[in-house]
Amino acid sequence: CGPITPLALVLFGTSFILFKGSCLVPPLLFGSPIYKRSPDMTKSLMTKSEQLLRIDDHDFTMRPAFGGPPIPVGVDVQVESLDTISEVDMDFTMTLYLRHYWKDERLSFQSTNNQSMTFDSRLVKKIWVPDMFFVHSKRSFIHDTTTDNVMLRVYPDGNVLYSLRVTVTAMCNMDLSRFPLDTQTCSLEIESYAYTDDDLMLYWKKGNESLNTDDRISLSQFLIQKFHTTTKLAFYSSTGWYNRLYIHFTLRRHIFFFLLQTYFPATLMVMLSWVSFWIDRRAVPARVPLGITTVLTMSTIITGVNASMPRVSYIKAVDIYLWVSFVFVFLSVIEYAAVNYLSTVQERKERKLRERLPCTCGIGNPDDMMIDPQITGYGSMDINTMGNYGMPENGGRQERMLAQVALNDPQMASQMKPSRGYVNIWIDTHAIDKYSRVVFPGAYILFNIIYWSIYL
Repeated sequence: CGPITPLALVLFGTSFILFKGSCLVPPLLFGSPIYKRSPDMTKSLMTKSEQLLRIDDHDFTMRPAFGGPPIPVGVDVQVESLDTISEVDMDFTMTLYLRHYWKDERLSFQSTNNQSMTFDSRLVKKIWVPDMFFVHSKRSFIHDTTTDNVMLRVYPDGNVLYSLRVTVTAMCNMDLSRFPLDTQTCSLEIESYAYTDDDLMLYWKKGNESLNTDDRISLSQFLIQKFHTTTKLAFYSSTGWYNRLYIHFTLRRHIFFFLLQTYFPATLMVMLSWVSFWIDRRAVPARVPLGITTVLTMSTIITGVNASMPRVSYIKAVDIYLWVSFVFVFLSVIEYAAVNYLSTVQERKERKLRERLPCTCGIGNPDDMMIDPQITGYGSMDINTMGNYGMPENGGRQERMLAQVALNDPQMASQMKPSRGYVNIWIDTHAIDKYSRVVFPGAYILFNIIYWSIYL
């Protein structure tokens, strides 16, 4: 065909053919490395692995050793985080690594170096795995970022490790009768859904050491005291007995937050209500608003605490403290009402007594009569303490003087016989405040001693 001039390269199948006019040039496949294609090893390895495990040769819808003794399935758990504890919903949320160990001879394979093969979630769908679920769980999911967090590792002798990362929200029945001085124990329960103890024997692989926790696990309101595991049998009337694994963890509530937010404010409100005992009983604008303010503040504290708690049918420890404090504040208001009422009654009786006294126009100096020991019963040393008859320093002293005058005057004694009961029922209204200054703090301190000795 003569010398080769510019050619056109045409792709035909896997051979390259050169054309020049009507002359056909043989393909340039002479063993040059440029035109050799290496095989796709990524495709062949997966095919070889499935063939090596003989997945298509067996029915993996049946458990290993079907018809024989129950297959042992060991479990161990590593707790990654304990996320939330909710008293209102009575549940907790936990993230953990759940690992299963069992032997399936159908997956055994020949290996010269005795190394295991590791797979992801795609192979899990083709073989048999234990059908575990969390009893009393409300929500749960397997993490899928960036892919499903599932790992399958198969050993040459047929032993299998199946691991997955799960977040589960499960129910926790809490006893809040000692709240917030309580200790709670919650449990996460693992069980096979379909296989009874005749087909599957579920157990902790290393006993209590099968449960591992991260040292950095912490909660804002609770102190994690301990984790431990147990195993029990659960019976269902329709299906039979099942092995159930328990993860127990004990939590003790931090009290400092509630001391600052609940107990200290309630105690301060009770102490503030005692201030009214040192205020004059005639200062109505001072004592009444003080009592009402403390009562309303205690009501706000009680409402705020109950708003964040479930509506349980029993009394909590914090309820006892708050309601007793509320009663003390309420009694301080009632105390002033009693003082005010008795003062009014006393003044009314004193006014009636003055109306019945004889006219003192003939007396040269009424003050001398009041100071005379033969008349009043008080010595000359009582001048400073008694004050004037018309302008007494306090109601108590004036009432003593009036009663003494009425008893020492024979004429008045005959006139006062019908009202002698007044002398017998005389009450010093100042004494109520004086006694309250001691009784109220003493009773509240006694209550605190009993309360904290019981709940701490």
